Amino acid sequence: MKPYSLSAFLLLLVVYLGVQALTGQRGLLSGAARDELLQQRQAQLAELTEARADLEVRARYMRTGSLSRDLLEERARVVLGFADPRDYVVRVSTPVVPVTKPVTS
Repeated sequence: MKPYSLSAFLLLLVVYLGVQALTGQRGLLSGAARDELLQQRQAQLAELTEARADLEVRARYMRTGSLSRDLLEERARVVLGFADPRDYVVRVSTPVVPVTKPVTS
């Protein structure tokens, strides 16, 4: 059995590496899943880039050198929940859904 042990080991190694090449994380058959994940990540990157650009513009307007009074007032109203006495405030209430109790027998 001694002369065949090296051949058997090499055969098992080739089979193992072949299976991994086809079905492993970076295998040939998992390319579609990688492409789908790449598309999701690219969409997420685009959203985050847009959000970052918006935040950078807001931060630029909040600096003392170019302070935007309108933006400052808007943020203060949103955060503190206050309104100017000259503003028209329209309160919108959500409809109340009655809670139904389950019938027990």
